[in-house]
Amino acid sequence: MEDWLVVVVALVAVGLIAGVLAGMFGIGGGIITVPALEAALSYLGIDSAIRMHVAVATSLAIIIPTSLTSAYAHHRRGSVDLEIVRRWAAFLFAGALIGAWIASMVHSRTLAFIFASLALATAVKLILFPESRNFTQSVPRGAWVPVIPAVIGNFSSMMGVGGGTFSVIALTLFNHPIHRAVGTAALFGLIIAVPGSVGFILAGLDDVRVPPGSLGYVSLIGFLLIAPSTVIAAPLGVRIAHEFSERKLSILFGAISIVASIRLFYKAIA
Repeated sequence: MEDWLVVVVALVAVGLIAGVLAGMFGIGGGIITVPALEAALSYLGIDSAIRMHVAVATSLAIIIPTSLTSAYAHHRRGSVDLEIVRRWAAFLFAGALIGAWIASMVHSRTLAFIFASLALATAVKLILFPESRNFTQSVPRGAWVPVIPAVIGNFSSMMGVGGGTFSVIALTLFNHPIHRAVGTAALFGLIIAVPGSVGFILAGLDDVRVPPGSLGYVSLIGFLLIAPSTVIAAPLGVRIAHEFSERKLSILFGAISIVASIRLFYKAIA
């Protein structure tokens, strides 16, 4: 009983932190919730072979209400680019569904290393060279552009994050203002999390190793402990984000990207 009490308190606290970060940076909170859930599952003695599957799947499910709350708060401040969302939504959705299917079968160390490198390089740019030239002066519309949201959806789903880290990186490199990139990324999180969650639920339905109270690989207990806290805290994160100048928010997002890259590098080599 004491073991469960420790886990409950810890996961509620994790939900509050993840909610604030989701609101501030449009990242969905997966950077925080995935390692926290994995640690909780380890503490409770869940089979190591499926711990990451359960952590990633549950994180994606939590991102659904979190992204809704965060995106709505950003939209009220005019920080969601609905035109880009309409252009990218189908490709994000398809990429996320494929990513969940791949993640249920293969290891993503190489992919984690690639995107950790990208996150680190972007952090360096945001912190040290904020005025340097971007790839383009606006988000491009070429025939090859759908590859970008498809890749974002694919690897975000595989890693259990809402896509904010990769989306904000991409949009800012296309000269999108940081506040608007963050708000748009928050809505991307919803588009990625829904198919990602469904994919993990279907993939885990016949796995007898899942912890009690699970739907496929999604832990309903973990969801119910974390999701309410993230929903409550996300609007606070949005308010904090809009208190910062574009420069300061870029530095903060750069710092978050460094943390994400360290985590992904560790995952790649562990």
